[in-house]
Parts: sequence; structure tokens; C-alpha cells
Amino acid sequence: MKKNNKFSIYYFLGMFFLISFIQMLFFPAGNTGNKILTYDSFVQKVDSGKVDKVLILQEKIVGELKDTTQNTAEHKLTKGPVAPWRLRIKEIEEQLARQFTVMRLPNTQDDELLQRLLRNNVKVVGKYESNAIKNFFLDWILPIIFFMAIWGFIYKRMGPGNPMLSIGKNKAKILAETPDNPVKFDDVAGVDEAVEEVKELVDFLKNPDKYTTLGGKLPKGVLLVGPPGTGKTLLAKAVAGEAGVPFFSLSGSDFVEMFVGVGAARVRDLFKEAKNQAPCIIFIDEIDAIGKSRASGAVAGGYDERENTLNQLLVEMDGFDAGIGVIIMGATNRPEVLDAALLRPGRFDRQVLVDKPDLNGREAIFKVHTKNLKLDKDVDLHRLASQTPGFAGAEIANVCNEAAILAVRKNHDKIKMSDFEEAIERVIAGLEKKNKLINEHERKIVAYHESGHAIVGYFTEGADEVQKVSIVPRGIGALGYTLQMPLEDRYLMSKSELLGKIKGLLGGRAAEEIIIGEVSTGASNDLEKVAQLAKNMITVYGMSEKLPNISLVNHSSPGFLGGQQGIERRSEYLEKMIDEEVKQIIDKCYEDAKELLRDKKDYLEKMASVLLEKEVIGHDEIEKILGPKA
Repeated sequence: MKKNNKFSIYYFLGMFFLISFIQMLFFPAGNTGNKILTYDSFVQKVDSGKVDKVLILQEKIVGELKDTTQNTAEHKLTKGPVAPWRLRIKEIEEQLARQFTVMRLPNTQDDELLQRLLRNNVKVVGKYESNAIKNFFLDWILPIIFFMAIWGFIYKRMGPGNPMLSIGKNKAKILAETPDNPVKFDDVAGVDEAVEEVKELVDFLKNPDKYTTLGGKLPKGVLLVGPPGTGKTLLAKAVAGEAGVPFFSLSGSDFVEMFVGVGAARVRDLFKEAKNQAPCIIFIDEIDAIGKSRASGAVAGGYDERENTLNQLLVEMDGFDAGIGVIIMGATNRPEVLDAALLRPGRFDRQVLVDKPDLNGREAIFKVHTKNLKLDKDVDLHRLASQTPGFAGAEIANVCNEAAILAVRKNHDKIKMSDFEEAIERVIAGLEKKNKLINEHERKIVAYHESGHAIVGYFTEGADEVQKVSIVPRGIGALGYTLQMPLEDRYLMSKSELLGKIKGLLGGRAAEEIIIGEVSTGASNDLEKVAQLAKNMITVYGMSEKLPNISLVNHSSPGFLGGQQGIERRSEYLEKMIDEEVKQIIDKCYEDAKELLRDKKDYLEKMASVLLEKEVIGHDEIEKILGPKA
């Protein structure tokens, strides 16, 4: 329940009554609002018969003058009937106005004052004041009550929900099979092998006897590894929805704070709570936040809070018995940086790869994300799956959402195939910038550039299929693009296919040189890709003629987040050979691309003119322009 911290009117009322209470203690009713008379003035009023009654105290005299008014309060207020409560208020006001206070003089003779008062028919009342109880209350009871009230207020504000007092508590969210967590295994598509692995964990928790009869033990930890967006967290939520046991979900960054020792305290608290609620599952997302290798970040003489947290996690994973039914699940897309002690058997016993889906997996993911969408009859999910090679589940979900938004923008009753294809282009190449002004000369250069890519890619063996060519600016800095995608999933590539890719990338610059007579800066991104491909052929894939079958990369893996592998530097002679052969490959591919475009110059002119007219041409029109492949 959310705590209401808004200021309330009750705070004002409480403060009012507190001030009133203190006022009554320190300023009694006989002194509040009364006139202060000097002693000689008091004696004169007594002698003149104006005093009605007095109360003689130890340090002062409180009295009241006689009522000398001739009319009643009712006549003074107004003519006609008057409410009784108004009369009473008026009487009280007049009575308060007649009251006075006189401070007693030292060494005053009480007998003489008493005789004077009695001679003038003044009613005299005496009172003995004892300050013992009052002083005890003011000196002891009131301060205790005051400080207890202040402490209660502060404790209420900084109680169990306050982050300072609960800083050592874990931040895990407990999920179970509830309407708030409706994810099931049926909602996880494209990673069937990973689903089967975690299904076994759920079955083990529900039916442990089926596995322990043969002497098997429950695995302590399961690590989900894979590229971003492939469904690791979604798979963990499905485990929570299917297991029917408490599911502790938190991130690796939830352990570490700015205070020393907090991470280790939270790890201890997490495992303590998990043991109390066993059988259960602990899921730590992005576990690399606390599980990085201790060797890589060691600092002599320093203190690493993250390392201390990791040590505590390792101790806790070793310290509990697998038979109590506590399973730890972790997820990361950087398994290469995790500490070796975290990955050894007995801690994370099993690693489950959640990889990017294949063709059938992508089609299944499209079915999951389109089951609540209104699709037109022309939508072919198999074709969409073939147009999205290398897409992860999150990217496919984004494509479906973008297609729905585009259909609404175009006032379609249902989502059409064209909406999905445009959404795929937006995800790959970025948003169209139709309002970007480009002069005719630059449009002509872009048209020939993209036509060169398309023609070389179309007629070169091993190059990816050309799906679309556009000269509409997209994304950041792209004045046009040629969409080339394989028709099927590929896991291996031959040398001729890599050379075909290089030729296709160089086709744009070759077309500029042939038609325009000079090259422009539009091929900068193409040249970066070409250089990387050619260098990988020599140093990674061992496709060199001078250094065949030799890989010069170091042993560290780039991981699922990409990045370039480090190249072993051996000698200047070797580096020179690599650079010369990379240049030789690029020069040969560039000359082949120019030769092909010279032979197909008529096609180049025709496609460029069509692009300048229509701006975008699809696969069918490309085949119509270029004809059969020769």
C-alpha cells in the first residue's frame, strides 16, 4: 500500500491543542487576558467600593470588579429576540473585561489587607498553591511525553518502508501464478530447446520424487545466456507463471549501493527469505552487474563492494542444500565476463543458450505477437519470417507494433502486408525523411550509387538477394539504401560469398566513378564494412593466399554484444603482409564491380532513371528491369 505523505489538517489541530495546553500550564486562566493593576490603584478601587471579589494567591491577587452596567446584555445587543448563545457570549466577554490581576508586594501584611477588603464588603477567597506536582509534571512527565511523541512521529515516517532503515533488505519482487503474471510457456516461442530445459526445472519442483528415486539432485543454478532481446527475462517470467512456487525476481544492480557492505547484506537477506519460503526460485537478471571476473578488476590495496557482494553470493550458493528446493536462475548477455567460480559445477550447474530464432522460430514469434492484431488476409507470416533473418524476439515484437501503428496512420481497417514490410524497413534502415531537401545533382548521384549496389548484388554469385532499392533518405545520414537479405538462414559462408558481399558493397562507388567520373563521400559506410570483411578473411577465417589456415585473433570471445576481436600483433613483416593482401582483395573486387557495371551500363541508366522517377522500387520491378540473371 502506498504511504500517504501529504500534510493533513489534523497536524494543525494537534499543534493548536498542544499550544493551548502549554498556555494553560504556564499562563493560568486568571492571568490570560486580564488587566494588570498597580497595587495603589487596587487599594483605591477597594476603598471606593468598585471591587466585587478577590482571590488571594501567594504571589498575586486575582479579582473582579462590580458590574456597574444599567442595561442587560440582551438590550445592549439588539432590539428584538436574541439567541441565548449570543447572550451567554456577551456575558462572558463582559465578565472577562471586569477581571484584573495585582502582583502582591513583598512584606505585605495580610491582616491589614484582609481588614480593608472586609470593610468594603469584598468577597475574599483564599487558595494554597503547591508547585510540587506542577514542577514534577513540567520537569519530568511533559519532556518524556514530548520526546516520545517526536520519536513516534519520526519512526512512523522512517519505519519499515524507509530506505535508510531497510537498506540491508533485499529488493526482490515476489511473483507467483497470479493474474499479475500471466506469462506461460505458450507465450515463449522460437526458443524451444531453452523452454524444454526450464520446463524440467518446474517439473522437478512440482514432482521431486520422480527425479530423486534414481539418486538425482536438483540443480542449484541455471544461467540463461544469449543476445539481447531473445527472451531470457520472458522465459524466467514464464517459469514464474508455471511453477506455482514463490519466484524472487531482481536485477544484479539491486545489490550494490553506495554504502559499504550493503550488497553482501542483501544477498544474505535474500537467501534467508528464500530458504523460509522453499521450494522457490530466485531469478537475478543481468547477473554480470555483480558477477564480473574478480581478476579483471582487482585493485591493490582497494576495496571493491561488487567483489564483496560476489563473494557473499558464492558462499550462499555453496551453503544451502539443493534438497530444500531453492533454484537460482541468472540471465546475462555477457557470459564471457563472469567469474569462473560462479560458473563452476555446484553453483550454476547448467547454462541454457537462448539464441536468436531460426526461420520457423521467427514465424512462431510472429504468431504470438499477432494473435491479438487484426490482420488482412494477404499477410503471410512465413514470408515475413523469411524477410527478417537475424531478428530477435524483441525486434519482431517491435515490427508487429510498428505495423499496427502504420495501419492506424493510414486509416486501414486491418493490418496489411505492406504495413509489415514498411515496418521491417523502419526497423532496419530507420524512419523515412521525405521532407529532406536534396538538390537534383545529389539525387542523381544517390540514384546511380544505389543502382550500382543493386546491379552488382543481382548479378554476383553469392551476394544476398536484392529486395528493394530506395533513394528516400532514412535514419541518420543515409541518403538512400539497397535492401539485400538472404532467402534462408545461413550459418556458414564460403570465400566466394564473402567476395560477393565485398563486390556488392563496392558497386555504389564503382557506379559513381563510371557515370559521374568521380567518387563522393556517400560510400564511407560501405568502405568501413568492406575493410572489416577483407581483414576478417585474412586474420580470422584463414582465407589468405600468403598466410593460409592461420587465425590471428586472440582467445577472448567478443560475446553476444558484438565488438571486434583483438588481433595478435606478431611482427611488422606480418602486419605488412596482412595490409597488402587486404588491399589486394579490395582492389580486385572493385575492378570486378566496375567491369560488371560497364557491361550492364544500359541497366544502370535505366534503373537510375526509374529511381529518380519513383524513388522506391521493389523486388518484382527490379527483376523486370534487369531480367534473368546471367
